[in-house]
Amino acid sequence: MLKGFGAATQEHNLLTALSAGPGKQLFNMSGYAAPKLDTVRIGFIGLGQRGPEHLKNTAKLEGVEIKALCDIRTEMVMSAKKLLDGSSHNPVIYSGGKDEWKKLCDHKDIDLVFIATPWHVHTEMAVYAMERGKHVCIEVPAAVTVEECWKLVETSERTRKHCMMLENCCYDFFELLTLNMARQGYFGEIVHGEGAYIHNLLGLNFDKAGYYDMWRLKENMTRNGNLYPTHGLGPICQLMDINRGDKMDYLVSMSGKDFLMEKKAEELAATDSFFKPFTNHKYRGNMNTTCIHTSKGRTIMIQHDVTSPNIYSRIHKISGTKGSALKYPDPAKISSSDGEKWLSAEEMKVIEQQYEPAIVKKIGELAKEVGGHGGMDFLMDWRTIDCLRNGLALDQDVYDAALWSAIAPLSEKSVANRATSVDVPDFTNGSWKKNKPVDITLQTGGTTKAKI
Repeated sequence: MLKGFGAATQEHNLLTALSAGPGKQLFNMSGYAAPKLDTVRIGFIGLGQRGPEHLKNTAKLEGVEIKALCDIRTEMVMSAKKLLDGSSHNPVIYSGGKDEWKKLCDHKDIDLVFIATPWHVHTEMAVYAMERGKHVCIEVPAAVTVEECWKLVETSERTRKHCMMLENCCYDFFELLTLNMARQGYFGEIVHGEGAYIHNLLGLNFDKAGYYDMWRLKENMTRNGNLYPTHGLGPICQLMDINRGDKMDYLVSMSGKDFLMEKKAEELAATDSFFKPFTNHKYRGNMNTTCIHTSKGRTIMIQHDVTSPNIYSRIHKISGTKGSALKYPDPAKISSSDGEKWLSAEEMKVIEQQYEPAIVKKIGELAKEVGGHGGMDFLMDWRTIDCLRNGLALDQDVYDAALWSAIAPLSEKSVANRATSVDVPDFTNGSWKKNKPVDITLQTGGTTKAKI
């Protein structure tokens, strides 16, 4: 059964976050390279905001066949299908019923399923697809409860199917640059990181034409914590080798009150009865701050605010024993080796040339031309398809999907208990001690061509 929007709040009050998994690891998916696929046959579930972007990107790649499209709204499927006009792709259409997505997953000629639906159905769809022999790529977050995170891990390990969360910010250009610099020791040992998702979406959350069935507003009505941690968290975790040499131990989380959402609902309801059900609710606090402690003694601070008139920021701050970096506010900055000053514009150009990642050298200019959040969407989709076609491990695995997503329900638990410390589960069941760091070097792979 599909979980309701209040399920996350109800479940996290019943669950105790375990420091170890519920059972022995069935198979280590970290660094796992599935058999290569010369042609990756793809089905898309959810064609509202994010799905069409992935559809357009993958349709530009060689070795890809778009086999099926699904959305509960027929008009969205047909609109997405038009994006393929003039191409060789002729996908089967699934639409009109709440279980049509299952028919897509049952389709025998599909290798990979992209899931870009409301958060509360991500896990159910991903588990069903993996059970039927498909790799899955899930929009963020991959799950909304700790229990769902464990379901993703267990299913991926048992089926040996990739379960990648589509955290596109790991593929933004400055994040890739700082990851490459960290790998080469520029910052020394990383001691602290900061990330965020600060993005004023108040109007979009209350827009009838925004999110299907107002699902994102409903999430903000029924949950209080950092509901969307992964954009800021993912790149920091890769820099710190989380799940691959270090792990999160515990977190504390605090939310302020809601100063804007309930007022907005009341203001709209005064002239439009559609918004009446959204009044008289205690909404999530506008700003949430979550702090995480790792086994190696590092700290991470993650913030979340999507309803205040703040300037957009993901922060992306790295502090190391030899240097630091800060992406926001623009322009991005890197410190001198003594950490006493930011490098000049001329010095930054030298650093960017010296540490430019191979993936950016290979496909960066094309990605910028294609676009999609400045090109990081295309970089991510190209890299994922290229790994599958070359039989390479993916840059993000199911343990990343589970851990980064779990911060949301764990933060809810901490917020509900006056910022009490909450243990973070080890979804790797101890394999973090031997897992190898993410290495986006293109020493192998990088063969997939694209056309625009």
